[in-house]
Amino acid sequence: MTSLKDKVLFITGASRGIGKAIALRAARDGARIVIAAKTAEPDPRLPGTIFSAAEDIEHAGGQALPVVVDVRDEAQVQAAVERAAERFGGIDILVNNASAISITGTAETPLKRYDLMMDINMRGTFACAQACLPYLKKAANPHVLVLSPPIDLDPKWLGPHPPYTASKYGMSLLALGMAEELRQSGIAVNGLWPRTIIATAALNVAKQGLAERGRTPEIMADAAYQILISDSRTCTGTLLLDEQVLREAGVSDFEQYSVTPGVAPQIDLFVNP
Repeated sequence: MTSLKDKVLFITGASRGIGKAIALRAARDGARIVIAAKTAEPDPRLPGTIFSAAEDIEHAGGQALPVVVDVRDEAQVQAAVERAAERFGGIDILVNNASAISITGTAETPLKRYDLMMDINMRGTFACAQACLPYLKKAANPHVLVLSPPIDLDPKWLGPHPPYTASKYGMSLLALGMAEELRQSGIAVNGLWPRTIIATAALNVAKQGLAERGRTPEIMADAAYQILISDSRTCTGTLLLDEQVLREAGVSDFEQYSVTPGVAPQIDLFVNP
């Protein structure tokens, strides 16, 4: 494949940030995007709703279906998938982008926050994949892309924030497991993670000023695009970094993605320099 034209993408958490950037990149090809996210009303701290994202996607050349979805809710996920298939005739690609984060240790992580991370990160990834599976099996070049990191058991990634690490590595394990399970069906399942921090509104809320040392979400969008246009029967079962994917695609200028030109971007969690 050389294009995502007319492909149907079901993207969780696509109202802003990386999810929206992936949607906009696909929209430039004329893809059809299901914006499956919770935000229907504007949040002063986190700009963007499913409806504003839909407008931007259509301006970029795609078609958009905004749907309010809490990935923790099985009924909402199933209804959104069925609505997407009814509107667009099927689903070709699932992007599991929705995620919750808490960089806290065992004593500092309330069980409510622990449950939130496990429910959104792991359960949501599984629920969306399970609901989309019947349609993916009918697609010509089906992909599931999970935004989760390479698995590195170095204690420095385990000790400081065990709950968050477990939830993100759980997503990666699901990706690897489903890749093997679905290999014979021709459904690709891969993980993608940024080598450096990505400047999103959520990052600014978490730590003011940190985004200035990051890269823009477009680097993840461009890397995701390269994976999603690849042959689903050969590109599967990998946990990739955005920079790695783009270098293999011939990209050498990464300054174009820098928020602050000339400033070396900060390496992200779960990535060794």
